[in-house]
Order: sequence, then C-alpha cells, then structure tokens
Amino acid sequence: MTTQFHDLPATDLRAGIATGEYSAVTVIDAYLDRINQRNDRTNAYVTVLEDRARQRAQEVDAAVSDGDELGPLAGVPVAVKDLAPMAGVRTTFGSKLFADNVAETDAILVERLEAAGAIPIGKTNACEFGHKGTTDNGLFGPTSTPFDLDRNAGGSSGGSAAAVADGLAPVAHGGDGGGSIRIPAACCGVYGFNPSFGRIPQEARPDAFNEHTPFVRRGPLTRTVKDAALLLDVLSGADARDLFALPDPVGRFLPATDRPVDDISVAYSPDLGLFPLADPVREVLDDAVSALTAAGADVVRVDPPFGHSLREIFEAWKTTWRTIYAGLAEGFRVEGTDFVANRDQLSPAFADIVEEGLELTVPELKRANRVRTSVADAIQSVHDDHDLLVTSTLTRAPVENGAETIGPETVEGKFVGSPIGWCLTYPFNLVPNPSASVPAGLDERGLPVGMQLVGKRFADDTVLAASAAIERERPWERIYEKH
Repeated sequence: MTTQFHDLPATDLRAGIATGEYSAVTVIDAYLDRINQRNDRTNAYVTVLEDRARQRAQEVDAAVSDGDELGPLAGVPVAVKDLAPMAGVRTTFGSKLFADNVAETDAILVERLEAAGAIPIGKTNACEFGHKGTTDNGLFGPTSTPFDLDRNAGGSSGGSAAAVADGLAPVAHGGDGGGSIRIPAACCGVYGFNPSFGRIPQEARPDAFNEHTPFVRRGPLTRTVKDAALLLDVLSGADARDLFALPDPVGRFLPATDRPVDDISVAYSPDLGLFPLADPVREVLDDAVSALTAAGADVVRVDPPFGHSLREIFEAWKTTWRTIYAGLAEGFRVEGTDFVANRDQLSPAFADIVEEGLELTVPELKRANRVRTSVADAIQSVHDDHDLLVTSTLTRAPVENGAETIGPETVEGKFVGSPIGWCLTYPFNLVPNPSASVPAGLDERGLPVGMQLVGKRFADDTVLAASAAIERERPWERIYEKH
C-alpha cells in the first residue's frame, strides 16, 4: 500500500527518512504533487520551490546513505510565510509594492530550519504585512479554510494554516502580533503555538525595538503538538541579532508533551467576561474543556478582573498596532519605499493603519500603555492562582471571503472592533506570555472551533503539556479525513 505522506506528522517523517524507510526525494515529490493538485482550492501557497526543494531532498538522502549525522528535521517539508525573507526567493510581504522583491538574506528562523535539515517547500499567502486577522491581498487574493472554501483561513498566517490543514505541508511557520498564528489555527482546525516573546529570535531591522509594542512573535502551525514542540526546540535560543531573545531553554520542549497535567490548575473563561461569543462556539468550547478535567487538571470558572471595557482594551491594542506600522513605514521610507506616497498600491485598510500610526502622539501611546498595564495585571492576577487561562480563540465562525476580507465590527449585535476584534487573541499580545490555539472540535456546520490556552510568563512547556493532554483525550486528526 502506498504511504500517504501527507497524513504523517513531522516526527514520523523524520524518523522514516533517517532509517531509510522513506526517501526524502519521494516525500518531497509527494508533497509537490499534492500541492499541484490541491493548492488552487485554498490558495495557500504563493510561491512553490520545486527545484530547490528537490535539490535539498537529494542532499538529505545522500547524507542518510553516507551515514552522516542528521538534523532533527532532516527531510521534513516546511511552509514559510511570505513575510519571512528567504535569500534568493521572492518575498512579497503580501504587497503590490514588493511584487518582484527577492530577499538577499534569510530570516533567523529560516537559517535554523535549514540547519536542522528541514526543506522549505514554498512561501505561503498572508495579508499585507500581516495587518489583520484574515488572509487576502491585492497580489494573490484570499486564502480559504479547507473546511469551507467560501470562508477565509484567518490571518495573517492563513496560507500556512491552510497548507497544514489540507496536507500541503506537515508543518509551517507563522507570525503573531494580535493572533496571526492562533486565528488561522482556529479557522483551519490546526494547532498554533505563539511562544513567549523572545523565545524564537527575530532579526527586526532597521528598528530592533519595533516588535515589542505589541509583542510580536514567530511560531509553528502544525497538526500535532509534538510537531510544534519539535519546531520550538529547533527555533528557540539566544541570538545576538535580537536584543530581546531569551537564553537557551533548559532542556528541550518535546519532553513536555509527555508530561502529566494532574498538577495543573486551569482558569476557564470562555469569553474573558468581555467578548460576545456565538452560541455554537461556546457549546463546542464547553465540551472541549472537559478534556483537561479528564486528564486530571483542576478546572475552575474564572474571569480576569479587567478594569476597562472591551472597547477601551481594543483601542489600546489598536494604538500599539498603529505604532508597529508607523515604525515599519518609516523604516521602508528610509530605505526608499514611501508607503504614504504609494497609498494607491496598498490595501485601504493597511494604508489607514499606516497613516493613523504616523499621526499618533506620545500622550496617546502613553494612555494606551496604561490600559495595557492594567490588562497585564489582570492576566497576572489569574496566573497568581492558576497555571493556565483557557478561553475561546475566536468569537464566531471563520468569516466569508470578500472583495477585501476584513473582520466584523460587531458580533451577536455587540461591538468588537475591526479588523481583529472578533478574535480573543489580541489582549494576549499586550503581554509576553505564551499561548496556543488547540482544535476544540467542529460546530454544527462542520466548521472548526479553536480553544486558546495562555500560560504564565516563560511557561511554554506548561502550554505544550496541556495541549498534548487535550490531544490525547480528544484526538483531532479525524477532522481532516473528509478534506
């Protein structure tokens, strides 16, 4: 019987390639064939690296034949979001302004993936510079979730999530400044891990300080928790180019996925006491959280004591978000690309964020920081007594694709704020804590629902342990069968 490589996790692929059971070239060819057959469904990939991937696979097979030491991801195909530079490869940032841009250097994460033997198989679609919780742009159009091709994959790492969900890559890279790993993970029914700020180093330049307001991270999108932990082991550790990089972790993250959770205390707050939550989402979530109880964790119902309204918290995050893009625009202006002068080449929503950011005043940012501080204090007060805060990832089902797909301003008739207020993810980018979106199940229409786990500062291992416990109690691989 022919091996269905797209059904295998990265851990199994690497093991099979290392023993010679599978050829790396055969694995890559199988994925390239599947991409050629299915990518038009979701529009996950915008660039496919056929020749480069086959050459790397040949090198891996030669190393296996020669008995050379192999990296922990040897021969494993990986999808890379089109916001991460890869030397010699078109990197568009989802923007018409950079339609023909070819990167001259690799992102740190690309360096580490390739050093570990992983084989980048293509670049995946993202919204323009990752500015919203959906994936579409003027260059490539929208990316759909495999569960409903009329609905968006979520963003901004929607191409990566759709690729993993549809078996076009076993693992993928994502980035997250307001939920851009966790949102598409929820929309596509995959696992998305948003690590502690600084856990995976970044080469942010020309402004090395731009990505802490709010906290922007890089992280994995996978079908299994073990695969995410494996990628985290490869990608974590200090790098002098990142002034906020955390020291090398003690031990490794993969063992955390086998750890029992009967000593973990969980605060369950499906809507954070703030967000409107659609009934089908709440029903799936209330059922899914029982997996933690079944695994032995102590689960209690607790809402964080936020001292501000949802609108105030959203506006504070949006102010920090505008700051990110003001800094981004200024960096590109210095290098010769003026976003404001080329507004007609930008998506209207992105252009608005840039221009609003350039008009921000210091007092406005300081007022936002006061709200941000109160949010951090409220989350910490929960973590004073509980190891995890568990909530929904999204307020509703994935949104429909449109002319310019943007999240709703209201949910259930109540304010949430566009473009990302329909997601319960962005408050956790105001803090450096690790978080993840776990597949919780499918709603009555067969659409995926995500459950968000938020850990204490630096407690990435606890989030992974709890995620793996949920996966053991409620295996989610069956939800991919009909797709």
